[in-house]
Amino acid sequence: MAERGEFDHVMPDLPEPQERRPDKIGENMGLRFVHSVILAIMINLAQSVLLLVTVVQYVLTLVNTNAPNARLTEFGTDLGTWLAKAARYQAMGTEEKPWPWEPWDA
Repeated sequence: MAERGEFDHVMPDLPEPQERRPDKIGENMGLRFVHSVILAIMINLAQSVLLLVTVVQYVLTLVNTNAPNARLTEFGTDLGTWLAKAARYQAMGTEEKPWPWEPWDA
């Protein structure tokens, strides 16, 4: 398991993690299941996009004498943040839905 603060250098803009997980889920479980299935599909798509970004970033870095593209780096970090939020919702660690139900707060 990751140590607290271990990934702060990668995702420094994340708010402090909430210590308290919900004791009970307040939303309709059927609707939450539908949201989780939609998120599972979106996570699979996001993994494909991340693979593409990784390959493009690698090629661009080789071409640009080991200088990574800043926009791709930031996009990858934002995508990773979204993936973490989606996984937390699916694991019922929070009731906050990620984008597209909430604004993209990258």
